[in-house]
Parts: sequence; C-alpha cells; structure tokens
Amino acid sequence: MSAYTATAAGLRFAYRLSEQEVHPFDGVIWEVREAVLQDNKGNTVFSQENVRVPQQWSQTATNIVASKYFHGVFGSENRESGVDVLIERVVTSIVAWGKESGYFQSANDAEVYRSELTALLVGQYLAFNSPVWFNVGCDRLEPNSTSKSWHWDAKSAAVIEDAAGYRKPQCSACFINSVEDSMESILTLAKTEGMLFKWGSGSGTNFSPIRGSMETLSGGGTASGPLSFMRGHDAFAGVIKSGGKTRRAAKMAILDVDHPDIQEFITCKSREEAKAKALVAAGYDGTGPDSEAYASIFYQNANNSVRVSDAFMQLVEQNKGQSWPLVARSTGEAVKTVDPTVLFRQIAEETWRCGDPGLQFDTTINSWHTCTESGRINASNPCSEYIFLDNSACNLASLNLVKFVRDEVFDAELFAHAVRVLIVAQDILVDHAGYPTEQIAIHSHDYRPLGLGYANLGAMLMGMGLPYDSDEGRETAAAVTAQMGGADYKASAEIAATMDALAPADTTLERGHGGAFPGYHRNRTAFLQVIAKRRAAVQALYDSAANLPTEQRHAALDVWEEAEELGLGSGFRNAQVTVLAPTGTIGFMMDCDTTGIEPMLGVVVFKKMVGGGYLTLVNQAVGAALLRLGYTTEEVSAIESHIQVNSTIEGAPTLREEHLAIFDCAFRPAKGTRSIHWRGNVRMMAAVHRVDHRGV
Repeated sequence: MSAYTATAAGLRFAYRLSEQEVHPFDGVIWEVREAVLQDNKGNTVFSQENVRVPQQWSQTATNIVASKYFHGVFGSENRESGVDVLIERVVTSIVAWGKESGYFQSANDAEVYRSELTALLVGQYLAFNSPVWFNVGCDRLEPNSTSKSWHWDAKSAAVIEDAAGYRKPQCSACFINSVEDSMESILTLAKTEGMLFKWGSGSGTNFSPIRGSMETLSGGGTASGPLSFMRGHDAFAGVIKSGGKTRRAAKMAILDVDHPDIQEFITCKSREEAKAKALVAAGYDGTGPDSEAYASIFYQNANNSVRVSDAFMQLVEQNKGQSWPLVARSTGEAVKTVDPTVLFRQIAEETWRCGDPGLQFDTTINSWHTCTESGRINASNPCSEYIFLDNSACNLASLNLVKFVRDEVFDAELFAHAVRVLIVAQDILVDHAGYPTEQIAIHSHDYRPLGLGYANLGAMLMGMGLPYDSDEGRETAAAVTAQMGGADYKASAEIAATMDALAPADTTLERGHGGAFPGYHRNRTAFLQVIAKRRAAVQALYDSAANLPTEQRHAALDVWEEAEELGLGSGFRNAQVTVLAPTGTIGFMMDCDTTGIEPMLGVVVFKKMVGGGYLTLVNQAVGAALLRLGYTTEEVSAIESHIQVNSTIEGAPTLREEHLAIFDCAFRPAKGTRSIHWRGNVRMMAAVHRVDHRGV
C-alpha cells in the first residue's frame, strides 16, 4: 500500500505537480485571445473575444474550449471567458462533493487534492469527458421542464427523482439503453436518447429484442421491424445537438447476427449513402453531414454494429457452406437460414464501402464480464469503448500520454499519481450526477462503472523514437495500458477501503453502505476471476516483453499485484474502470496530435487560417524523436524544413535509413512511398488487449 492511501476514513494526498500555498494558476503564463470557429464553407459560426488561456495552449484548444465548454449566454455578463474560470467551476464542485461524501481524510488533503487536480487539468495532462465541462457547476434550472431526472441521495440511501424544475448535472458521456418489443418501450427510448443528446451524451442500444419485419403482430398484420424504428431515432439524433452546442449527437445501433433482419441492417447505411451520391450528382450540396444531400437520408447519425458469437465465427472460419439460422424474436424458431461465410463477406464489403457495420464479439465480451450474476452484456456506447450492462452509464476521462514522458522515458510514478487523482474525481461524480431514467440511476450507483483511458499514444511512441508498427512500440503501449488498468483498480480498492470505514459494520451489504460497489458481493467470484485473468496477462507481458525496460515491466506488474491484494480485502469500488476511448473533443482540448491508440495520420498537420487557406506545420513529435535519436538542432531544422515543403520525411537530408520506420504514419504522403500497413493498427489493438499479435 502506498504512503498516502486510505489508513482511516478518507484518502490522503501529497503534492506532486503543485506546491503548498501556491495556486497552480500562478505558475501559468496567461494570454488573451479571440476564439473563432468556421464551417466548411469558411463562414464564421462562433467568435468570442478576450478569452483567457494558458500561453502553452494552442489556438485550436482555445477555439474548442471557448465554443463548446464555456457556460453562459453568449454576450451576457455571466458568460465564461477564461480557461481558469472553466477549470475552477468544475474542480470546486468535485472537491465540495468529495468533502460532503467523506473522500478526504482531512481538510488539508482536500486542498492538496484540489491543487493537484487543477494542475493536471491546466497542464493538459488529462481531461474529463465533455458532459462534465458542459454541466458540472452550472446549476442549470429548467422551470418549465417536464422531463424527469434521478440521482443518488445519500440521506435516504436511495435513488430519488429530482425536485421539479431542477436537474443534477449529467456527467456521463456514455449510456447503454435497452429496448423491448413494444411500442411504449421504443418511444420511451426515443425520449431518453433525446434528453441524453441534449445534455451532451451518447447512447447505444441493441435492437435485437424487436421482432423482425417478416414476423407477425399479436393483433394481426406484419411487424415493421427494428430498422423502421431506427429511422425515427436517427432523425431525432440529427436535429438534437449535443450539450446544446454544435457538437453532433452520438448513437450506436446494434443487431445480433441471428436476427431476421440482419441482412437489411448490414446494407442499410450504404444504400442510403448511394442516394446521397445521386443527389450530389444531380447538383445538391453534399459538403457535410448537414448538407442538402446527406440531411435527406437515413441512418447517418449512428454507428452500426453486428453482434457476432464464437459459434458464428467458427462456422465462418470453417467455410464449409453450413447454414446459420435467423431466429424469430416472437417464437424463437428459425425463419430462414443463410450461409455464414456469405453473410460475413457481406459485412466486410459494406464496411469497406461506407465504414459500417462494425463487429462486436459477444462471446469474448461476456467472458471478461465482471458482473455476470447481474445479467449479460448486450450493447455498447456509440464508440464501443464502454461495454457493460443495459441501462447503465459511464463517465469517461483521458490521460495525455505525451505529458508523462520525462527525460526521454515514461514517468510511471507521475502516471500512477494522475490515474489515482482522476479515478477519485470520477467516482465522486457518480453519486452527484443526474440520470435520465430511474434504472440508469440505480445501475450507476449499484455498479459505479468508470472509463479512464488515454490519448496521444501514436505521438508518444514517435516522440520516444519507437516505430508504431514494431514489437518495441507494441510492448510499450501494452505496458502503459497495463499500468493504467492496475493503477485504476488499485485506486478503486483504496476508495472501497476508505468508504467502508465510513459505513456501519452491520450494513455493508446494503445499497448505500460499505465501500465496494453494492453489486460487488453478488458478483465477487466473477469479478475476482476477471482480475486474476488480467493480472495473468500482465505477468505474460512481464515475462515476454524482451524490448521493454525492466522498470517499465515492474511498474505494470507491481501495481497489479497491489491492486489484487487490496481488492481481496476491501473489494472494489467500481465494476469497471478502464476504456480504450477515441478521445474526440477533449483530445483537442489537450492539444493531442493523435486521439486514442491510433498512429499519427501524417508527419504534418494542416491548420485552417481564420482569413482563409491552410498553414502546414510539422508534428511536434517529429522534432522530439529526432533529438532523442541524436540529431543536432541544425539537422532537425533541415529535416523539418524538408517535411514542410514535401509533406514527407522520406528523402530528408541526413536522415538515416534505419530511422524511417519511426516516422511511418497512417496515411501515405503524395510524395512518399511509406505508410503503416492496416495490420499495424490491428496488431496494436491486439497488444493492448494482451492478445498474441504475432499471428495477426
């Protein structure tokens, strides 16, 4: 157990990035800028003057934060005008809630925590998901609202409906909603999703319970099928902006591979996109998702995914022309059969054509499920990083990996510190947030799922001089991912221990009491089995990572051993803690060159100028990598000049052949010949999931 873990009721914290009696903002150089956003036609859609930002933050970060996250009516005296005001609003609320709920052992620990969280945020080490920035600390009133919201009430130890006209802040970006085979359930889902989109969140649903279009209705006639209802839900998502801003709503629509309408589902998006292309050919505007052509077609506001089982995939691998049944939802009988290999080929072709549908591997997902006694996992959020029980929510956050590279090595100690600070904040948010349905509020408290991930992996690897598509790059990424997971679960166990100290000894199994999440005791066996599997995977990494420094291997393995030991005694506070998130809008807030785990797109970036045109800039990671590899400042300058002119590093003066792979990116430049093979990204996915990537 670390030197500042839970030794009594409440957690201890120590200064790391900040200093006692010195506000973190005092060490920042601030400047005033204008924030401007333009549409794809060059028209200004947002402009705010006198925006106070740290000097180190880019203009892109300034534009995103001011336009998306500043609270208050534009032009009013209550409109936020600085990053300092924004961060202070969020941090003050979280610390106050933490004090109220007993997270800190002393008032001094609360102040240390406030200082460290503030320093991490203003330094762009990490960021909360967008709904936190949209909603926390705003005390939004809706006096004319008839919509309901629920939250956890500590005094009554129950989930209660919010008072009329007042909503607790929605803090989660990711929701999974269920739907049943009834008109009431389908329409209720539309309303729930609408409110989620309004407050800045995304929603995913498995529509497989809805009977297929060839099935009969109880009152006579034929069912319209899930795709018809997906059209209506898609239209709502298209007109409701996320968080009341110009950020689009996010949806995930899932159908099981044995659903009677699976073939129509697989092709629905590309068929609609063919209509849009025809409209563009006829002269209609097709320059964006809100253009005449694309706004007139369906299925454009959701990611679509097919849920496949091991049984289906085994038939595909065998490729012997077997039959796969499509099963009626109303009777459980096969309404037709298809060749699984042909169906899988159809999925692949449609994905190549328009990007959808994706695949979700149902059997594997449920084999790593921590709460099997509470139900199976059927769906995910829009980007598939959050996968858990139906009618549940997850607040996300991301760590900017580039910030944790110090003196050319990854600072595992600082990384673990940031993870702990962030997990505490996310857990505090669970009980002080509002939720759109009572069941989601109950599940959010009973399972407390969190989603901590990272961004800028591609930039970090390049800056460290490691090729993305290499064993060294994959082992480094796997070690960072493993350490994040272990540090997350260790912090979760620490919180469980300290919150258990606050609860009466004889009520630890009741909702609202005890430190572990209320559903833990029911699922303890399954939960610990998953923890053991994950720890074994980290042990395998430790044993096999020949290219990884010993210190980094120890950082990953040691923290998992500590997490497992702590959890065996106290249980865990959260049913889930980690995700591999795409890190969208908040990636811009942190000035990330790459978002999730993907590689660099290119060695240059093109930034649109306010007055028109583009500015070509060399990615920051390029210079960092060259210096680390021993190139002189003069050589680095010459290489970067070559890149700026040619948009490729190939052919750059003094660049050594053996270093070319370090600068390979996802896109092949017009004047170059090199890029990362698609298998490079798949192998990276396998590595961070601790799957043997050598056969990919």
